[in-house]
Amino acid sequence: MKKAILLFSLFGAILYGNAQSYSQNPPLFPNCATASEQEAQSCFDREVQRFVYQNYKAPEKFQGTIIVLFEVNDQGKFKPLYIDCSDEKATEETKRVFDALPQVKPATFSGKPTYAKYTLRFTVPLQNPDDLAKPKEKEAPKTTATTVFNKDVELKELDSMVYQKFSQPQYESRLNIPISHQMYSTFDWALNKVGANTHTSSKPYSFAEVSKYYNLREVNEKQMIAKKSWWGRKLWNEDLVAIQGDDYWFTLNPIFDLQAGINTPSKKEFTYVNTRGIQIRGGLGKEVNFSATIFESQGRFADYFNNYAQSIAPSGGNPATIPGVGIAKDFKTDAFDFPMAEAYINYAPGKHVSFQLGHGRNFIGDGYRSLLLTDGVSPYPYFKINTTFWKIKYTNLYTWMKDTRPEATVDGTYATKFVASHYLSWNVNSRLNLGFFESVVWSKQNDRGFDMSFVNPIIFYRAVEFSSSSKSGNALLGLTGKYKFSNSINLYGQFLLDEFSLGEMRSGKRSWKNKFAYQMGLKYYNAFDVDNLTLQLEYNFIRPYVYSHSNVLTNYGNSNQSLGHQWGGNTQELIAIARYVKGRYYASAKLHYGIRGLDYNTTDNNYNYGGNIYLSYNNERPFNEGVVVGQGNKTTIMIADIQAGYTLNPTTNLKVFANFIYRNFNPTTATAAITDSSTSWFTLGIRTDIFNWYFDY
Repeated sequence: MKKAILLFSLFGAILYGNAQSYSQNPPLFPNCATASEQEAQSCFDREVQRFVYQNYKAPEKFQGTIIVLFEVNDQGKFKPLYIDCSDEKATEETKRVFDALPQVKPATFSGKPTYAKYTLRFTVPLQNPDDLAKPKEKEAPKTTATTVFNKDVELKELDSMVYQKFSQPQYESRLNIPISHQMYSTFDWALNKVGANTHTSSKPYSFAEVSKYYNLREVNEKQMIAKKSWWGRKLWNEDLVAIQGDDYWFTLNPIFDLQAGINTPSKKEFTYVNTRGIQIRGGLGKEVNFSATIFESQGRFADYFNNYAQSIAPSGGNPATIPGVGIAKDFKTDAFDFPMAEAYINYAPGKHVSFQLGHGRNFIGDGYRSLLLTDGVSPYPYFKINTTFWKIKYTNLYTWMKDTRPEATVDGTYATKFVASHYLSWNVNSRLNLGFFESVVWSKQNDRGFDMSFVNPIIFYRAVEFSSSSKSGNALLGLTGKYKFSNSINLYGQFLLDEFSLGEMRSGKRSWKNKFAYQMGLKYYNAFDVDNLTLQLEYNFIRPYVYSHSNVLTNYGNSNQSLGHQWGGNTQELIAIARYVKGRYYASAKLHYGIRGLDYNTTDNNYNYGGNIYLSYNNERPFNEGVVVGQGNKTTIMIADIQAGYTLNPTTNLKVFANFIYRNFNPTTATAAITDSSTSWFTLGIRTDIFNWYFDY
């Protein structure tokens, strides 16, 4: 664990150091006062190295490498934060030397003093840094063959390229398997066997992760249908375009989501989704993979879903935000136009670490819902670091979110906020997995921008700091767990702590300050000895005011949607799910029963009962004690969702399906915005299943 913490700290310091050249000036020794802006960082590094070389007194018989993570605070004083050294005396001597470093002019950010973090690595016996900096003698130029260029000769480079037979290299790649509940259910049992060193709470999975436990290529090949014609193979079995060469490959496929349905009761004749798009995926060597998906969509949904999309509309005149997709424009007179794009590039320099820069969604948990981070929200820009070793997978996720409310919009520009999340998954033994989560939200106010200090990847470091001042940002802590009773039965759960007062908890008065949520679930794989039948039962409980904050801009949300449970706070929900797969056929059934405490929003009662995360928890709170789930306009929700389909092409996950949703929404008191309703919605469609539609609101 000590080495793991050091690894994360070093990486955070490296990232931070790289960012300095773009956002701030480094600390300055007196000798560096005249250095140019481009030379200042090198001068600082050189002066630190010189001081260590001149002052370090190595203990007898000690030889080895010492790594120091240190800070120069906003007063210009050095402070060693962590020293990695195998010898106790050498560690003490290192601390003494760093404590003796002279005070310097501190780093500056936008002209204001700030602190900076760095890492120094040196080896005993010490080497003079000035000697190391001396340029080496230039080697004599080697004789190489030269090419005589003739303006009249045509080149043959393109004609000489040789393409290989496409071997489906994606199955060994670090490409993401798109988050799809139906797709993931086909191999979820294999990843959850007793003794498997997997980390199933961190999604999306990569092909390489899953292929270690479930032979995706072999399963795909078994489902192939014998087709000789080019069109037959492309429709039923293969990528539309698949090219593989010497150490590179890529695929290109069209994307479809074409649905038509009937929603009763409704004044609209029918519902529909008309999505066309394109997806490109590929790899360059073993280290680099990339994916880009672009959708162009129009649609009209069941009335209750249209109404919800309109209720979270952004400022600026656009009529709606489609949950899980993004901002929608008007299409004709009674439908929406909602384009979407997702893309990422993944770099894996070795088997332990990968870096991913993208625009998309992530998910943390083993359940259908996540209380910590859901994929049922609009895509967002992110940078993710996955570090996997021993029994640990550690995820650092840095994201850019938007607040699209009119109150947060200035000159037509939506407010920006940032979220830094850390999730550490630990396989304690062959049956038990524990996960530790934190997320810190801060806004782009006071010219703060993206605070590089949050790149520090040590879990809980920033949450502790923010707990001292809730006005500076919003910190959430979480715990996940999973216990494998057998290869067939898993118990999983989550606990989210948004805010907590021990004194209030002990008093038993149900204070509003005790903002927490929990999830408990059970999965039964290959149930009753039926292969590929998965049963799941899940209960979610979210206290009022969870995900909200005193400053609405730093709530746990994006584009008027919750980053946690999609229903927000003041909610409890029971879900029962059955999924079955046989070859290319599949079926699923879901039953939701929930209670939500909604606001009345009337002239007589305009209190904030804790369900709407886009209200400050200090705004019109009706009472401080006796706060319970369901307070306010108590509403019961029952949703039954049945789907059956056939996978036309397993390689692209193109499916034809029929879907039926029954929804009953029953508030205690009907208001202008909340009415009793019962909906039946039948849909037929063909879609490339590469993201989850959530219609259970």
